[in-house]
Amino acid sequence: MLDFLKRRLKSEKGAMDKILVTLLLVIVGVGAVVGLNTWVDGEKTKVETAATNKITEVTGSTSE
Repeated sequence: MLDFLKRRLKSEKGAMDKILVTLLLVIVGVGAVVGLNTWVDGEKTKVETAATNKITEVTGSTSE
């Protein structure tokens, strides 16, 4: 794999730009996945809390 990248760097003009753009896209993608995961976890907690409160309100019981 490393030899392949070395040959590509030597043989293609602008190969370094392509590698940098690819790395940037990978970093942005990983950041997006982490951000989405964090947001979903936060929303899940809010929904669980709201559902528990509504169930308690409707049933009138305090046991979980």
